[in-house]
Amino acid sequence: MLKILIPTIMLLLSMWLTPAHRLWSSALLHSLIIALISITWFATPLDTGWSHLSSYLATDLLSTPLLILTCWLLPLMILASQNHMSSEPQNRQRTYISLLISLQIFLILAFGATEMIMFYIMFEATLIPTLVIITRWGNQMERLNAGTYFLFYTLAGSLPLLVALLILQSSLGSLSFLTLPYTPYIPLMNYSDKIWWAACLIAFLVKMPLYGAHLWLPKAHVEAPVAGSMVLAAVLLKLGGYGMMRVMTVLFPLTKEMSYPFIILAVWGIIMTSSICLRQTDLKSLIAYSSVSHMGLVAAGILIQTPWGFTGALILMIAHGLTSSALFCLANTNYERTHSRTLVLARGLQILLPLMTTWWFIASLANLALPPLPNLMGELMIITSLFNWSWWTLCLTGLGTLLTAGYSLYMFLMTQRGPLPLHMLALAPSHSREHLLMLLHLLPLILLILKPELTWGWTA
Repeated sequence: MLKILIPTIMLLLSMWLTPAHRLWSSALLHSLIIALISITWFATPLDTGWSHLSSYLATDLLSTPLLILTCWLLPLMILASQNHMSSEPQNRQRTYISLLISLQIFLILAFGATEMIMFYIMFEATLIPTLVIITRWGNQMERLNAGTYFLFYTLAGSLPLLVALLILQSSLGSLSFLTLPYTPYIPLMNYSDKIWWAACLIAFLVKMPLYGAHLWLPKAHVEAPVAGSMVLAAVLLKLGGYGMMRVMTVLFPLTKEMSYPFIILAVWGIIMTSSICLRQTDLKSLIAYSSVSHMGLVAAGILIQTPWGFTGALILMIAHGLTSSALFCLANTNYERTHSRTLVLARGLQILLPLMTTWWFIASLANLALPPLPNLMGELMIITSLFNWSWWTLCLTGLGTLLTAGYSLYMFLMTQRGPLPLHMLALAPSHSREHLLMLLHLLPLILLILKPELTWGWTA
């Protein structure tokens, strides 16, 4: 674990000591080396489940894919931000990269934590760099408002979790993830237990976000710079799903009855947010709402509490992380050229940037879950486990899948096809950096088709 964590902390120091002309290239190279070393985490012994075990940090089959996704994303964020940060003063560029690196440190500590309270502290600590990135480097004037929404939604949702964890600590004496699954069965019967159950889950459902508590997400995504959108969509939303999977083992007896309204909200949210996507005029807002739709499916899969539901949720989290991050990068390449996110003003780009259209096409197909991509594996497993629970969910998830295909194709056709507007005849060509960025997003997604058991989690 430390072979990744210590180089990442050292990278934070070296960013302030590197000469100015080598800043971005050295940050990219070092973070890419860290990302490649992190792939060794996949070589875990299956007999105990836990590996790289120390008193504070460990990896298991659930956290390993998310940890590797976190490390993989840092070089991609540095690649994506290079162009629009080049005009900033040196110190601001260094601060920006330092915030991205500190975000990776907090996320590694969150996903690798063996103690529930440490996970909670790191879960909250990720707010600070993200908030600074949104409010300082956001694109429009609304960014302060978006940052406030993001901060207060997450804080208000997670303070009850802290109280719930302290109550659990006092009753069990330990909050270690290693011992929580083996705690004695707690008969949760009275009203205070039900409030405690809700307090444990609401923080994660707001973070995911569940439909109804999702209003911070489109604002934060739309106002954030490209790296902010990437890390929000790819990793920070997954903290919620990961936390739910970890806490579920303790909440077992109550979840059968208490989870109904949340499953209904999650499945209904898939349809509602997909419908909202179909009438969006803003490209980044459309991609942000599609994240809410996919995370609704993940929340439903986790709340069902079947092995298939858990596996499907983990596969979909990884696949969605790579896909939505790729879509935000593509939206950013359009924005850097046309200086507009409005779909009507920036269309017909296939004529000017034909190779970029190929990347748009692959990313859109991944977003609508084309077989045999991991997105489809995850969605099918969740839909199967939901259908097994109640056949009514088939109508809703089926409609949700149809709408997902609809808005993914709508997004592709609106940006790439159609007549070219007259104001867009002199655009900069696409750069090798952008093609490399898209390749590094979509190659892992395609390679996961060959070995999907890497992201199966506990059921592997």
